Amino acid sequence: MAAVQPLRLGMVGGGEGAFIGAIHRMAAALDGDWRLTAGAFSTDAGRNARTGELLGLDAARVYDTLDALVAGEAALPEGERIDAVAVVTPNYLHAPMAIAALNAGFHVFCEKPMAMNVAEAVAIADAAKASGRHFGLAFTYSAYLLVEEARLRVERGDLGAIRLVQVEYLQGWLSLPIDTGGNKQAEWRTDPARAGMGGCLGDIGTHAFQLAEHVSGLRVASVSADLSTHVAGRRLDDDVSALLRFDTDARGMLKASQVAAGEENGLKLRVYGERGGLEWAQMEPNTLTLRWLDRPTEVVRAGGPGLDPRSVALGRTPAGHPEGYIEAFANLYRAFAATIRGDANRWYPGISDGLRTMRFIEAMITNASSDQKWTMVDSGESA
Repeated sequence: MAAVQPLRLGMVGGGEGAFIGAIHRMAAALDGDWRLTAGAFSTDAGRNARTGELLGLDAARVYDTLDALVAGEAALPEGERIDAVAVVTPNYLHAPMAIAALNAGFHVFCEKPMAMNVAEAVAIADAAKASGRHFGLAFTYSAYLLVEEARLRVERGDLGAIRLVQVEYLQGWLSLPIDTGGNKQAEWRTDPARAGMGGCLGDIGTHAFQLAEHVSGLRVASVSADLSTHVAGRRLDDDVSALLRFDTDARGMLKASQVAAGEENGLKLRVYGERGGLEWAQMEPNTLTLRWLDRPTEVVRAGGPGLDPRSVALGRTPAGHPEGYIEAFANLYRAFAATIRGDANRWYPGISDGLRTMRFIEAMITNASSDQKWTMVDSGESA
């Protein structure tokens, strides 16, 4: 049997010194499914060229712009051109770049949030449908091994009917006005023109929302929101609270903050049913805690006994060998590659997750800026 060749990946954004671009490249390379082949990494010509050189790319395939990249790659023979484009830019570029790449016939794997607003997200969805190409989103936390185990246990009814869903995502890195002090990551994330409708809400609140829906299997029907900006002069929210009503009798709470001083990356999910509950925390990702009404608490470990084969398939090491963020990210790239190769049974966050999170942002902002007690989250059925 012939060896399966890596798919060829192009990247826009993620130039020298950019955090998330390097993460995407490590994740894509981890399982050998992808080989970075081309890129347009920066609008700064020197930085762009240096990035390509550091990554060992052919200088002819380091392009000045996305338009040059898709034109140059499309002109190559099918067996040489890239298969997909990774979009790892600030939010305002997600939609135009994703749509251009899809229209040129390339699959797209994109950073979250999907776009600047719902209209842009719908335009991406339309482009993906028209092109027949696949579109994936980097909601990384949903690809951890024990998140999948939690989802499967909820799905098979271990906890009984779900009643409560609590999710929080706490960071402290924006507690001071570093966005006006030269920190480029903070600068664009607090700029409405580049980040979009929500600050903390779009950056990490969407992760919390997507994880809550993904694991619980429920959809948020309406929200009661409070958006705050604690740092004087900041133009977007840096602190978010919400009560959630799901499409069943379940209720929930979501808290996201980037001004929780001293917090690092405190994403935590709790789901409670009529017979028991579960808890998972991103900073202790190899532990899933299960609590029961009628028996002792269980602690389930990644790589340990008792796991569903479908969650075991997301791991790479034996028990006691920690896996984390890069491995979860790599699970998304592995599933995306499998789908491109024709495996219709591999899940990764995509169009539906992107549209749901954009509609969640819109509902949160609408509610917080009004006197309404509750605002419906658009189901998207009319889109």
